[in-house]
Amino acid sequence: MGFLVQLELENFKSYRGKQIIGPFKKFTAIIGPNGVGKSNLMDAISFVLGEKTSNLRVKQLKDLIHGAQVYKPVANRAHVTALYQDDDDSVLEFTRTIIGSGSEYKINGEVVSHTEYNKKLESIGIYVKAKNFLVFQGAIEAIAMKTPKERSHLFEEISRSGELTQEYEEKRVSMLKTQEETTTTYHKKKAILTEKKDAKAEKDEAEKYQKLKNELVKIQTQEKLFLLYHAENSINNYLDQLGVKRTELNDLAFQRGNTEQSLKDRKQKGARLTREMATIDKIIKDKEADVTKSQPNYIKAREKTAHVQKKVEQTKKQYEKAMLVHKRRQSEIESLEKELEEVKGMLSEYEVEATQESQEYSLQLQQEQMEEYHRLKEKVCTQATQLHQKLESVQREQRLDEENVHQCKQRTSELQARRQQLVDQRTQLQNRLDHLDSYLDTNLHNVDDLKHEKEAIEQEVSQANLRCKELNEVMERINDDLKDARVDRHESSRSQRKAENLESMKRLFPGVYGRVIELTEPIHRKYAVALTKVLGKNMDAIIVDTENTGKECIQYLKEMRAESETFLPLNTIKANAPKEMLRKLGGTSKLLIDAIKWDPPEIKRALQFACGSAIVCDTMEEARKIAFMSGDRERKKVVSLDGTLFQKSGVISGGASEIKHKAKRWDEKQIDILKRNQEKYLDEFKELTRVKRKGTNVTDLETRIFGLESRLKYTQKDRDTTFNESMPHNQQELESTEERLSQIEPEEDDLQRRIEQRNIKLGNIQSQIYDVEDSVFNQFCKRIGVSNIRQYEEKELRSQQERSKKKLEFSNQISRLQNQLQYEKNRSTEEMVTKLEQQIKNEEDSIENLKKEEKKSLRIIDRKDDDLKETKVEREEKKKEVDEHETSIKDLRKSLTQTTKDIAAVHKQITNQESELESKRAERHNILKDCKIEDIRLPLLEGEIESVDTDVASSQAETLEDNMDVDLPSSTSQSQSALHHILKKELNIKIDFTQLVENLKETQSAGEVKEKASELKRRVAKLESLIATISAPNMKAMQRLDGVENKVHEINAEHEAARVSAKKSKAEFEQIKKKRCYLFNASFDHVSTQIDPIYKELSNNTSAQAFLGQENAEEPYLDGISYSCVAPGKRYRPMDNLSGGEKTVAALALLFSIHRCLCLYL
Repeated sequence: MGFLVQLELENFKSYRGKQIIGPFKKFTAIIGPNGVGKSNLMDAISFVLGEKTSNLRVKQLKDLIHGAQVYKPVANRAHVTALYQDDDDSVLEFTRTIIGSGSEYKINGEVVSHTEYNKKLESIGIYVKAKNFLVFQGAIEAIAMKTPKERSHLFEEISRSGELTQEYEEKRVSMLKTQEETTTTYHKKKAILTEKKDAKAEKDEAEKYQKLKNELVKIQTQEKLFLLYHAENSINNYLDQLGVKRTELNDLAFQRGNTEQSLKDRKQKGARLTREMATIDKIIKDKEADVTKSQPNYIKAREKTAHVQKKVEQTKKQYEKAMLVHKRRQSEIESLEKELEEVKGMLSEYEVEATQESQEYSLQLQQEQMEEYHRLKEKVCTQATQLHQKLESVQREQRLDEENVHQCKQRTSELQARRQQLVDQRTQLQNRLDHLDSYLDTNLHNVDDLKHEKEAIEQEVSQANLRCKELNEVMERINDDLKDARVDRHESSRSQRKAENLESMKRLFPGVYGRVIELTEPIHRKYAVALTKVLGKNMDAIIVDTENTGKECIQYLKEMRAESETFLPLNTIKANAPKEMLRKLGGTSKLLIDAIKWDPPEIKRALQFACGSAIVCDTMEEARKIAFMSGDRERKKVVSLDGTLFQKSGVISGGASEIKHKAKRWDEKQIDILKRNQEKYLDEFKELTRVKRKGTNVTDLETRIFGLESRLKYTQKDRDTTFNESMPHNQQELESTEERLSQIEPEEDDLQRRIEQRNIKLGNIQSQIYDVEDSVFNQFCKRIGVSNIRQYEEKELRSQQERSKKKLEFSNQISRLQNQLQYEKNRSTEEMVTKLEQQIKNEEDSIENLKKEEKKSLRIIDRKDDDLKETKVEREEKKKEVDEHETSIKDLRKSLTQTTKDIAAVHKQITNQESELESKRAERHNILKDCKIEDIRLPLLEGEIESVDTDVASSQAETLEDNMDVDLPSSTSQSQSALHHILKKELNIKIDFTQLVENLKETQSAGEVKEKASELKRRVAKLESLIATISAPNMKAMQRLDGVENKVHEINAEHEAARVSAKKSKAEFEQIKKKRCYLFNASFDHVSTQIDPIYKELSNNTSAQAFLGQENAEEPYLDGISYSCVAPGKRYRPMDNLSGGEKTVAALALLFSIHRCLCLYL
């Protein structure tokens, strides 16, 4: 066991400066009077071993510095160092330093964290939290007086099992909660099993009751199937009887429907064709404008292409001529080179041949003969010196003239080539002039045409602008009129449908005149409100000639499922002519009918019926006065201009805003004219807009004119330069060349003549020299065997001269050929060809691009042109189609009128039979309605019994009223329409009669059917009375049983899940409980083992006894720990009955036994 060896204090509490206390022994007691620092030493040990500030009798850590409590600290830091010696004599140094308001921890001089410091203390058995190493003043007595529960808490701190208290409580609460859930689910399971048993009993009772119900339903189903079967058979019989007539009617109706549909389609198609015509016209206008707009680009591109093409053609002609000159030059160079090579080859061959001949024919002389020959030759030279000089002089002149002749020939050749070149150049210049003249003439005409076209377009656009200005003013006036009338609005779809129906009736029934509002109008606008008020609903009534026509119209509206209309038949309405005296009442009053204009005259009777003897006045006061005139026995019907109506009954109604709004409909005729004018002016304005768009063409024309004028300007300048400068210069140079050629020819002839004369002179001089040679070489020639010396020289010397001459000829010819070749090479024809080739390539590339642009513009124009032509063709075809369409519409109208009359005749014949059929269908409807009300499930092939309507009264279903008044009430019409709709819906219900018994199907006569129906009804009544005696069970027992079984499964699953959760929670709790018990019992067992020997040792008596006991052996930390002592020589007594000394010894024994395993305690 280790112990505290020494303490080192510096400025800690009452210890100023550095103080060393120790060394300590394993058991050391410190005594002294009060105030010497014993408690401060205890605080120092507590401080260095990590005790909190609150346990050191100060509020702040810095108060531990010496002098701080009197506000005069000697330093800003203090420290305490403890030396601890272990069993192996190793020493550990623990240091804690106060720095400001914090602490610094060191172990063996090395700074460590607070956690590492505590871990090191715990490794030697010192636990700061457990306080198992310090016993402060008063602690012994407190230990002695602890209750069992407090002792248990003390052991928990010592064993550190108290750290598991929170986790232990959480696991225990979780275990108790899961156990409670398990118990709850178990009770639920028992309750649901009981409920399942009760539900099964209810189910058996319900099944018995349901069996009777099923039998009742079966018989009811048979009854209803029986009735429906024979009802449908009756319906089928009626349908068979009506077959011929219905077929005929259907054919006629089909024919009329087809005709009407065809007529409607034709009208729609006609309207569509008219719209399409208008659309096509607009498209044509737009396309014409588009084509016009695209043409300038194409014309510009075409002109540029043509200009460049002509330029290329000229350049190609120049290129062909230059190429011809170049080829001739190349051919000439090749010919000269070939000739030069041949001459050089001939020279080489000649030299070889001359050398061989010299060797073959050489006359060999002796040395003496050669000396003599040279001597004689010198003599000849001496004698013929003057002749030789003269010969050489003439030969020099001859050679000079020959060279001059050669030069003349060479210059002649050069001048001839230059002359040909100038002639070619002149031809090119002339061609260029012709082309420029042609281009100028063509484009001058084009400029004039474009200017005329521009002036025409400007004039047309100017006129269009003036007309547009006029149209704008007219349109503004029309728009103001429409705005004032407030009728510039769209018709509703309902009004459009009613108008279409009226138009159809006018076509089908000749006796239909039209609506009252369409056939009449007030003589002045001020009467519009009053007339509207009096007419009321008759304002939209339709006037027909006869009552039959009205009925036919009503039948047509029913068939078309259209809205109801009011008809005024002229042959049946009661209309009395107004009294003449009413026209003489005076003031502003007049009969209302006198304020109306109507057309045709036949409808006057309808207007008398609608207006009666109504009087109109300007003011309400005047109207009241006339209406209630005291002198008359009979009141009058009077209306004022503001719509206030005084009826004969005395009722007064004002002119509501709705009446005033409705009165505006009288202005629609005038408005229709305004709208037609508006549409006409709009069409004209659109056409003028198309013309105004041509204004953009003016800019294009100006651009084209400017471009052409610029090109003409440069072309004229080019033409003037060519004609005034290039052509004269070419002519001047050509004349100069001809003149030089004419000068060279005489000079060459003169030189030839001089050469021939000189040749004769040379021959004479040469003969004289030969005579001198013969006289000198006479004897020598005889000796060598030749006739004269020239024979020798001819063999030897002459051959040399000939060779020299031949060589000179070859040399002259080579020189001539080389000079001519050099001249031809110096002529730069290839540069011209290359330049022209590059120019042609560039211009062809430019042409290619221009052609692409031209083709692109042309394709666009052609495409637009083709499109425009196709559109125009389409318009012609459409116009032809419209004309044909109008003819077919007239034919269809005639056919429709005849078919309608035939249908009316056939329809009257089958009306009665249809009534019987509807009666049977109504009977079928009643049966189906009863099935729905009584919830009888019939076997159906199609449809649903729920679709049967039960809201319509049976009386309406049984009888259909076919007679109709002229003015059909809306309620009756609606009820009949509703019944027809119901019966039509029920046709979708198809009944499966396979479940009907066969013997019931075999019944034929009406009596048998009635008898069988009565029998089935009796059986149904019998079963119903039997079922009525049985108390109705719970018919949802089966559903309840299914629900209970589902709940059983759910609760079983819930119980199993709760049981598993409880088991898991219990295992977790047992684990933490075991750990806590282990820690607690380990400390308790150690202390309980050590306390009795220690107590005996302290009492110094072996009879003394001390022992600890657990009040809860299973979980001792939950209850207290009892501590009992038997003092020496005394009986057992409770701790409270021991004396003070005995309590102290017992407390020390407990304290020492607790600290027996520790390293130190204080």
